[in-house]
Amino acid sequence: DPEEMAVLIYSGGTTGIAKGIMLSHFAIVANAYQVAAWGGIDETDRLLAVLPFFHGFGMCVNMNAPILVGGEITVLPRFQSKDVAKAVEKQKPTFFIGVPTMFVALSNLPDIDRYDFSSLKGIFVGAAPLTQAIKDDFEAKTGGRMIEGYGLTEAVTAIMANPYKGKHKLASIGIPFSDVEAKIVGIDDGEDLPPGELGEILIKSPTMMLGYHNLPEETADALREGWLYTGDIGYMDEDGYFYITDRKKELIIIGGFNVFPREIDELIYQNPKVKEGVCVGLPDPFKGERIKVYAVLKEGETATEEELIDYFRENLVDYKVPSEIEFRTELPKSAIGKILRRALKEEEMRSTAEGTEE
Repeated sequence: DPEEMAVLIYSGGTTGIAKGIMLSHFAIVANAYQVAAWGGIDETDRLLAVLPFFHGFGMCVNMNAPILVGGEITVLPRFQSKDVAKAVEKQKPTFFIGVPTMFVALSNLPDIDRYDFSSLKGIFVGAAPLTQAIKDDFEAKTGGRMIEGYGLTEAVTAIMANPYKGKHKLASIGIPFSDVEAKIVGIDDGEDLPPGELGEILIKSPTMMLGYHNLPEETADALREGWLYTGDIGYMDEDGYFYITDRKKELIIIGGFNVFPREIDELIYQNPKVKEGVCVGLPDPFKGERIKVYAVLKEGETATEEELIDYFRENLVDYKVPSEIEFRTELPKSAIGKILRRALKEEEMRSTAEGTEE
């Protein structure tokens, strides 16, 4: 039965408790067709697979789609930037699919210029927001064309992207794949919104999940009247291209003002001394929340907390300026390399609670 559950994939738990997502045989095959059609992938293509196959993104884009069309897959057991660069040069893949932190690591290889990336027709980026700084840096150093898309395990994986051979809009996650409907609704009232208005992204697709395993209330909240409520905040422009500003659950509210973490994250990556970083919203007794930034500096670089705060102050209105900077040698990441913003927040909350008890 194509409508029976084929796989149970657990979400990364980056914004809450990990949930078992039930996906049908039909949904998985449908998504493989969508991905192959988007990229025009056929038996002549070679995909370099680094993402784990137990994750929806890796399973469908790296494995199912090329198998569907008879393409070739080169599998690396784990992501190591130098191993990936060597594999691209040796195996000459036509597609490489990854998450933003992978491209940060590749761009920071001291000898990145010596590797040939010319075989890559497309570099598909998803699972986390692609900042303009990461895109510009990687493309300048490799000549590859990065294409940002969007998806979620509740719909198997990718369900929209910038057209592979069409118009590519900067900062956009593109247009819906074939057989996918998408719209923006008000965060509070759920009413349909016109182009340019900020709200929650809803999708309707043959790839939608059957539901969350043993979580009927969460399933009913996510699946309503044939639509999947993604929990992502964004807008659609006049041409039907979609843009994500942030996760609904990650919105930071400071003194009644909304702050989207992505705006702060973009600035983190634009700083020439910073390799990677992320911001989190923490409780504040006066303003409701405050912003803390965790940053990893590039090798050989030095910076002070005051220096980075001044940098943010020059580029942001006062209420968006981070109140604290913490330098680290590495940041916690999920199995696919996504920075775990929630883990950092929980760590900070535990530390604060322990300090209060003392």
